[in-house]
Order: sequence, then structure tokens, then C-alpha cells
Amino acid sequence: MYASEKANLYLLARNEERLSLIKNDLMVRGASAVYTHPFDANDFESHKALMEEAFTTLGKVDVVLVAHGSLPIQEECNADSLKTITEMNTNGVSVVSILTHIANLMELQKSGNITVITSVAGDRGRQSNYVYGAAKGMVSTFLQGLSQRLSKSGVHVLDIKPGFVDTPMTVEFDKGALWAKPEKVAEIIKKRIEKKSNFSYAPAFWFFIMTIIKSVPRTIFDKVKL
Repeated sequence: MYASEKANLYLLARNEERLSLIKNDLMVRGASAVYTHPFDANDFESHKALMEEAFTTLGKVDVVLVAHGSLPIQEECNADSLKTITEMNTNGVSVVSILTHIANLMELQKSGNITVITSVAGDRGRQSNYVYGAAKGMVSTFLQGLSQRLSKSGVHVLDIKPGFVDTPMTVEFDKGALWAKPEKVAEIIKKRIEKKSNFSYAPAFWFFIMTIIKSVPRTIFDKVKL
């Protein structure tokens, strides 16, 4: 969508081959320029230089979208604390690291938008994925404080909380009525950025689902298999 509006884009990801393919596709779709750089979310020491390079290359950054993560198998985390720590780093700590550097650059710029994809899983811990949920919940709380801080500099912070999305990360799951396509979630994200929302469930019906889930008393919730 941004490419069709002739935007300048800077993409960071692990797979250089896929980055190259995506770059070519976005140029065909109308992007004015597409820059890419390989990126390891858990290489914390590289984050500062990567963010500074992106801001320097673009000159001015209107929107930053942080959208990386993994979906761990909870039973593996239960059996191995190092696995738990790795997943917390990937889904939580790495995002906080990146946002810390981005926030400082945006603060100097005194404008722009920071949008981060978290998850409805961060709203309440469930036995089936509480390591993932804890990491996403941490990021959401971090974003609340970051939003308050950066509002004084004219920087907008948006927390996007998707429900079930049909992506390669969820390819092994059976899909049902609650599942959304990535294209639909992308439309929601772009609209919420333009409306300067503070947070948004994606799609919106997850607000009602999570309101119900969060309101269940713990004594009852602990007996439910979720």
C-alpha cells in the first residue's frame, strides 16, 4: 500500500534473498526507492547502528513498523528455561531494544509514527502460550509509557493487537471464522496510523472477545482449557 503511494521504504529482515525479492516487487508496485539491510533481532549490539543508518538514509522517517517475532511451543519452554529466555528475547526484549533507539531518533526529529505489532495474547496469560503472551504484554506496557513520553515531541505511538492471522507462522493451525488475512490486517494498520489511534485490535471484534476473556474471574479461568 505504501509502495503504491510512491513511498521511500527501508526494510530490515533476516533473509537477504527474500528481501531482494520483496524489494523488486515493491519497486514494480510504485515505490520511489527501496533500501534493505539484513537484520538479526537478537543481535542487540547491532540495533543502534542499524536504526541510525536507516534514519540517515531516508533523511526523515514518517512511519516505523516493528513486526517480527516467533511462535514458540509452550511445552518446549516449560521444559527448558533457555528456550523460554530465547523466546522472550525474540518477542519482547529485542523489540524494546529497537524501540529505545527509534524513540531517541524520533524524539530528535519531533515527528513521525511508531507502530508495533503485539498480540491479543498479551492481554491475559493462558497456559497454552503464556511465554509468548508475556513477551507481547511486556511490549504493550512499554508502548504505553513510550507513547506518554513521545507525545510531548509530536511522535505518535500505536500498539496493534492482532488475533489469529493466516501467515507462515501459523501455517500448521486449522483456520476458522476468527482468522484474518494479512491483507486485512495491513489495511487496519494503515488506517489506524492515519487516524492516530493509540492501540487497535485487528480485526476490531477481538476487542469484545478479549474484554470477555479478561473479565473472567481467575478462579474460573484457571479451570478452563485455553
